[in-house]
Amino acid sequence: MKPLTKPFFRLFLVLLMLLTFQVFGQETEINQILTQREASNQALRNFDDVLNNTFLTEDVLITTGAGTLISGKAKLMEYIKNSSGPRMYWVRTPDEIKVNPETNLAWETGTWKGFVEGLKESIVGGKYSAQWTKETGVWLIQSQLFVTLPN
Repeated sequence: MKPLTKPFFRLFLVLLMLLTFQVFGQETEINQILTQREASNQALRNFDDVLNNTFLTEDVLITTGAGTLISGKAKLMEYIKNSSGPRMYWVRTPDEIKVNPETNLAWETGTWKGFVEGLKESIVGGKYSAQWTKETGVWLIQSQLFVTLPN
């Protein structure tokens, strides 16, 4: 190997290693978020609002599919408690998750479906986006935006 290409080769190897660590690091973080999302979906299916709240930050912001803005866990629990009509749960299915390891924030986007207790077919659905944060060492939902769309 020529003397000029040796430093270039070393630099190439270092960059390749950094890229590999970045890709695998992203996959680990994405898998952690997917695990949290599935556990949250399961808590909603079981109507376990207390467990579902453990996946949210204290100051979570949620915009419902109908456009109602809810600020904080306490307000969310109040909103659920005062809801009228049949009991419903929601399933969020991610299409994309991107993680920013420098800020410990992540972006999730996908589709959601709302189900009435006891029915197998969804009665409502649309698109959603979520912002996750890992301030405490665990990925938590900091914000969710739901938009109801026609089938």
